[in-house]
This record gives sequence, C-alpha cells and structure tokens, in this order.
Amino acid sequence: MGRQGFTIALSGKGGVGKTMLASLLIRNLARKGCVLAIDADPDSNLPQALGMTCKKSVGDVREAIVNAPARSPVATDKPGIFERTLHELVEENDSFDLIAMGRSEGPGCYCVISHILRQVIDSKAANYDFTVIDCEAGLEHLSRHTTRDVDIMVVVTEPTLNGILTAKRVHELAKDLNIGFGQILVAANKVTDETRPLIEKLASEHGLAISVYLPFDPAVGRQDMLGRPMIQLPEDSPVSRAVGEFSNKLLGVLNA
Repeated sequence: MGRQGFTIALSGKGGVGKTMLASLLIRNLARKGCVLAIDADPDSNLPQALGMTCKKSVGDVREAIVNAPARSPVATDKPGIFERTLHELVEENDSFDLIAMGRSEGPGCYCVISHILRQVIDSKAANYDFTVIDCEAGLEHLSRHTTRDVDIMVVVTEPTLNGILTAKRVHELAKDLNIGFGQILVAANKVTDETRPLIEKLASEHGLAISVYLPFDPAVGRQDMLGRPMIQLPEDSPVSRAVGEFSNKLLGVLNA
C-alpha cells in the first residue's frame, strides 16, 4: 500500500443498504490489507452482517465511565480508563477486526466521552490499512464531527427522491461544517434497468453524480431471510460483483 490509515465511511437513510455495502467492502478490502470495521450504528447490524458477535460495545464502556461514583478511580481518570479498556472492545477475526459503538448517548451530555472516542478511533485506525465505518441512519455522526479525517464518504441511496435529497443534504452539511472528507461518492443501491434512468435524472437535477450503481439482487433478500451473514453472499451474485468493481475503484482513488 502507498500509505496506511485510509478511512471509508458510509452514510445515508435507514434501510438503503449501508450495512450490506459495508460488509461486502470489508470482504474485498480484507484481501488487500488489514481492516478495522466500526459499527457506528446503535442498532448494531454490522456484526451480524459480518458473522460476528460483540461481547462489549463502546456504549457499554462509556456508560460505566459516566455512571461511576464521583470520587472513584474511574471517574477521576476517564481518558485513561477508556484507552486501557479499548482492547477489550476489539473483536478479532482472521480477516478483519470489529468495534461496535452500541447504544446511543441518550439523555445528558457525553461530550467528553465522545471526544475520547474520536481520539481512540483515530489512534486505532492508524494501525490498519483500512477503516470502514458503518454510520447510523441520518446525519448524526456528521453533525457531531465523529467521522473526522475520512478519506472517502460513501452516501448510499435507493432510487428514490428522498434518497437523493438525503445524499444532497450530506454534501451540504459536510461543506457547512467544514468536515475533512477527501471525497464524497454516491452509491445508488437496489437499481433496476427501469429505475436507473430515473435515478440518474434525479441526481443530475440535484447536482449529484452517482459513482456506482448496485443492482437489485434477490440474493440479498434471501440472505436476510435465512439469517445468514451478508459477508457470505455468493461471490457471483450481481451485487457482489458490483461491489467488487466498486472496491477496485475506491482503491484507485485512495492510491491516486
């Protein structure tokens, strides 16, 4: 690799296929180097998609630190405790490692812990060739600056107006907040021959260019129905082939 530490984040509306795309990108990138997968969605679907389980999440540790008695060793050394317990959060696999964010913050301010989390993710990601972040639905991670220093943000959309409008808002919010993305790419998922011209037209009307069209693939639905990890989707399925080509495109962008 030209350098280490490339970070790819995926965002978009709920249900558009972010986790499916993230899992297949992880499968492809793991053949090129070591990968850290971060499930930044409180619903935590990425472990299942990767065929893994997480015994403990960042949310679990954060909650224990925040709720510690005021004069306890934990409360007086929050950054140190968090960093020392980070290794417990990493689930290791032969091909990649996984960290799950877990529950959302809920009531109260956890700004200190969020800041620690960003620092720790930055330090962990430096040890990997690729970090892939599956963000929660919506724009929370963008608005909180929790996806800083991202080389490529992939905004996933369905072939609908709402999906395109969400992709457009991601572009606008990233610009307004001055978030340091190298590039923002749009991936259109569940596309058919009939819907492709429509999504192309919608994207053009809203000033967007679609970087990859992922076909509607019945194999994805079957995988979900049978409860099988998405990472085990057959290599010759239409969407697997499309994600393979997209992965090569991303590698070309990253190494340019």
